[in-house]
Amino acid sequence: MYQVVTMYGDNEPWWFFEEWEEDIQEETHFLSLEEAKNFFQEKWEAIYQHYTYINAKTNFLSAFWNEGEERWCEECDDDLQQYKGLALLKDHQPISVESERKFYEATNSSGKTKRCQRPE
Repeated sequence: MYQVVTMYGDNEPWWFFEEWEEDIQEETHFLSLEEAKNFFQEKWEAIYQHYTYINAKTNFLSAFWNEGEERWCEECDDDLQQYKGLALLKDHQPISVESERKFYEATNSSGKTKRCQRPE
């Protein structure tokens, strides 16, 4: 089964750190890849309108952010950038299918891109 998920949190969607699923805001399920791709594209266009920066991978993983959208992290004693993530997954794992170029060539990443360095 395929999923299109939107996330919001400290990390871009391709990291899949432990407990990454806690950042999921919305998850929609599809039986076919084609349906999932169409939904991903609609979501991508809608999210893109609200963010200044984007970084994307070729396999339907995109991170969006605006400067100043940060949260204070006590453990690392610093502000952490917050990302809106969009991912098309199969069984909650990245897929190996390449997305259309416009979804990863639109990358304009700059600004604060770091993650918490707290010990695991």
